[in-house]
Amino acid sequence: KFALLLPVGISFYTFQALGYSIDVYRGTVKIERDFPTYALFVSFFPQLVAGPIVRARDFAPQIRKPLVINNRMIAMGVYLIVIGLFKKAVISDYISINFVDRVFDNPLRYTGVENLFGLIGYAMQLYCDLSGSSDMAIGIALLLGFRFPTNFNAPFKADSVGDFWRRWHISLSTWLRDYLY
Repeated sequence: KFALLLPVGISFYTFQALGYSIDVYRGTVKIERDFPTYALFVSFFPQLVAGPIVRARDFAPQIRKPLVINNRMIAMGVYLIVIGLFKKAVISDYISINFVDRVFDNPLRYTGVENLFGLIGYAMQLYCDLSGSSDMAIGIALLLGFRFPTNFNAPFKADSVGDFWRRWHISLSTWLRDYLY
């Protein structure tokens, strides 16, 4: 049996590289002639696993500027890392282990209402996992002197499906809008 081994974060690396290439082709971003700047842009580790997808026009100028890290950035970075870790390691894992996995492993054992709650629990588990990862990436970037955009904006407070989509994994939905559609 043939198994293909891919590096962690290959999808976000691909989004970064494709978006950059398309922006250069469209003329919205100038080609980066400094290879270390380009390499840092496409492979900056905090966001490679779960986002946010950062655009070259937003990130490359930050790489070129002198590194400035202030107390507010440190405080916000630590806060986002703690909140993200809590969402991911406590809420998401707790919901998964104690409820969602049980329902999904044997759905016929549960009532329709319990299965519906299992689906809702899975949505919360997925949100906490992805949002927590993004929060941690944004927090780590702040500690390293870089600012990333917010990636989730309370999607379950949305008042419509369209509003939900605008609030859920913002960098992915805007990337798809700008480069795919």
